[in-house]
Amino acid sequence: MAVALDFIPPFDPGIFDFLAARAVAGVEEATAASYARTLSLDGGHAWFQVGWDGAALLLDYQVEDSSDAPGLVARVRHLLNLDHDPAAANRVLAGDGLLAARVAELPGIRLPGCVDAPEILIRAMVGQQITVAAARTALNQLVALSTPSRLPRGSMTHLFPAPAEIAAGGRSILRAPQHRIDSIVSVAGQLAEGSLTFGAWDTAESVAEKLLPIAGIGPWTVGYVCMRVLGSPDIFLPTDAAVRNGYGLLRGDSLAVARTIKASELTLMAAQVRPWRSYATLHLWRVSGEG
Repeated sequence: MAVALDFIPPFDPGIFDFLAARAVAGVEEATAASYARTLSLDGGHAWFQVGWDGAALLLDYQVEDSSDAPGLVARVRHLLNLDHDPAAANRVLAGDGLLAARVAELPGIRLPGCVDAPEILIRAMVGQQITVAAARTALNQLVALSTPSRLPRGSMTHLFPAPAEIAAGGRSILRAPQHRIDSIVSVAGQLAEGSLTFGAWDTAESVAEKLLPIAGIGPWTVGYVCMRVLGSPDIFLPTDAAVRNGYGLLRGDSLAVARTIKASELTLMAAQVRPWRSYATLHLWRVSGEG
């Protein structure tokens, strides 16, 4: 039986489009109004499906160990940013002339979170400097390394590959410049052995301290991880192509002109909407077609 998830209204279901664009075949299923996936919890395997019916968010799930149920619900709440108060962010964002109309149109926009911190780091590293579609293709291929779910449902037959599986077999699957493959496999190994750990207990500063010294990880990856793992509300990605393009298109530029916008101009614009720059990023992603 599905259970209703409470949230602070309004709720914009566009977050499902974000997740659908990045859904990994065999692990996730998503539509414009629903998202489902397998996952591994402390007590065993699980799956969940959450959907929007226009008024309520309904969650259905199955766990091998009933003690995992509260943790699963908490992960889904974090994934969909359900404890966010949209009005608090909108009051600031609407003060920006470019964003005001977008805020009025999408007052319930949500910051996509995650259900597993190491997974987000691997996804971010695979997706560096390539399109969302190309990253999804690469991640689909990595599923060949992953563990079959003991609770398969529909097309969701496998778990997302664990760091140890990527460390052991990633070189035979990944197709990218060698230095990027080296970085991904090395980080997967560190995550697997426990020499690299991070999660919701961290701050943006501590995540940066842990990740920036690692070869192949730069400010964009750290910022993206902080947005999705920590739910940090005030992260901005001025070097992100979709942020740049969204900003240019929003002010009426052609895409060709938008591509010439400098990161310094974007940083200056975003400073006006502190401490909610992550949500400004989401609006710009949405304009560009990447959010």
